[in-house]
This record gives sequence, structure tokens and C-alpha cells, in this order.
Amino acid sequence: MQGTRKKGRSDTGGLRQFLGLEQQQAWRDGDSELPDAEERPEATELRFKYLPRYHKLAARPQAAEVFELLRLYARQCIPMPRRTERFWWSVSCLPSTSDKPLVRVNASWMELFTLYADGDGVRGRFIVHLSDFTTDGSVTPEQLDELRLTGSVAAAEDIGWFFPNGADIFGIRVRGAASLRQLLATPWMRRAIRRFNLTHMNRGRNAYQASHSYSVADHMVGEGG
Repeated sequence: MQGTRKKGRSDTGGLRQFLGLEQQQAWRDGDSELPDAEERPEATELRFKYLPRYHKLAARPQAAEVFELLRLYARQCIPMPRRTERFWWSVSCLPSTSDKPLVRVNASWMELFTLYADGDGVRGRFIVHLSDFTTDGSVTPEQLDELRLTGSVAAAEDIGWFFPNGADIFGIRVRGAASLRQLLATPWMRRAIRRFNLTHMNRGRNAYQASHSYSVADHMVGEGG
């Protein structure tokens, strides 16, 4: 009996406690929309803690593009972003890491999406499953479908990639808001991003809750200015 209870807790961890696997798969494949919450639970102290960073970001020349791209990413790639905010995903504003990002979206212990300054413009980085980008569905880098990747952006030179440590992990770098928007509008690419995000949101509560910027998230869930 004890073993059965432990298995039950594992089966309902992460998003599975309120979103069944069939529902997740239908959303991942673009076959259904998920009803989101109307209200957002909020920690007021946390909002004010990161408000100075938000104001600093909002004064940057890239701010409008950053907020637009985050809004698109949340709408296209995060299941029920209001209901899952902070506890299953979070966004950090000007995080203090060596690569100096503008914003970073995380789930569980994993980076999902990061935006950086590129002159007065932006560049982005996505972490996804390698098996969604190989010609045979394997995790073999030599089988990478490079033509499909370069066809997902406005110009082939706008996209690059790398192979982080870890099983079935792949990194995509994209330069420019136009190519980032096109990539997010590509159905097969959107499905791949959704699959990776579901993988990590199902691993349990987000480890980066304490660095969540509600002011940045306002733009992602439709309350930004």
C-alpha cells in the first residue's frame, strides 16, 4: 500500500494535479485551448522588491520589444499562464547572472526562454528537446535538421544553436525581434517549445519563485501597459 501511495503522488505532481495528460497533449499539439484563471495570486512584497529593476528595464531601448515578445511567448508557449504563474513558471527581470540577460523565464530548475540586448535590439535563447529537431527523432546531434531550423526565422543568419549538457537538451539562439516573432508563429516550433515547457512544469514547483517579477509578468498575462 505504501508503494501505491508514493506512485499516486508522483502521478499528480506538477501540472498533473489540475491538468490531465490528455488535456496537456491536446494543448501541446494545438488541438485545444485551456481556460485560464481570472484572478492572479500575488505576493505584494515580492512585487515591490523587483519594482526598481522593472523600471530600469522599462527605460531600456529594447523594452517595447521585450514586453511584446514575452506576451507572445506566454500566450503561445505557457499553459494557463495566470493559473501557473510563479509556482510553475516565473520571469526574472535583469537577473544577476554573468550572461547579463534582460529577462529569463524558468520552470522547475530549468531555463526556458531568455532575452538579451543586441545593440538597441534583442536576441533570444530557447531551451528545448533535441529529439524534436532531429530528422529521426533521436538525440543524436548529427541528425539535426538544420534546414528546418533555418526555415523557421526571417533570415537564415538569424538562427544558431548549441548542445548543452544533459540528455535530450538543445539550445536555439535567435537574433532580432522579427525572427523571434516568426519562430514563435511557426506551428511545429511552437509545439516543440510547448513540449519542453510541459516536461519541466510537470517536474514540480518552480525553484525560482523568489525571483519572480510581477511587473514583467503583467505584460505576459495581459495586464501590462
